[in-house]
Amino acid sequence: MARVYVSTVIDAPVGEVWDKARDFNGHHAWHPIIADSHIEDGLRSDTVGCVRNFGLTPGGRLREQLVCFSDRERSYTYTILESPLPLTDYVATFRLTEVTEGNRTFGEWWADFDCRPEDLPALREQVGRNTFAAGFQALAALCGAGVTAPAATLAPP
Repeated sequence: MARVYVSTVIDAPVGEVWDKARDFNGHHAWHPIIADSHIEDGLRSDTVGCVRNFGLTPGGRLREQLVCFSDRERSYTYTILESPLPLTDYVATFRLTEVTEGNRTFGEWWADFDCRPEDLPALREQVGRNTFAAGFQALAALCGAGVTAPAATLAPP
């Protein structure tokens, strides 16, 4: 099992960042690699079990299912159902925590998945830098804030 973990500090209040990120279907409004997105079957985007179906700007479509959602903990967990990426058993968690000093936000985003050993370096780059770190940068920009440079911490397989 491989793990990718990215964390950062966004120079904006946690409530403001969560307001932008909490919509499981809203990532197309802020993430640079998301072209379009919709929730299947007309469910609300904070309904555990809902499935988002989205396209990537470089091409390809993914389907992800929301498996856990908490406004109190400002987090959600989801799993990939279908993906053009060569990985399986992908489960990711996105979480925001208040940083009381400076009224900032600590963001964490991590995923565990299986893949062939030869695919791991490229998947760590795609998931860690192009998805998680780029997503944090985009959220910060949407809030009109800077970030403490996201640091990708890549756990060994």
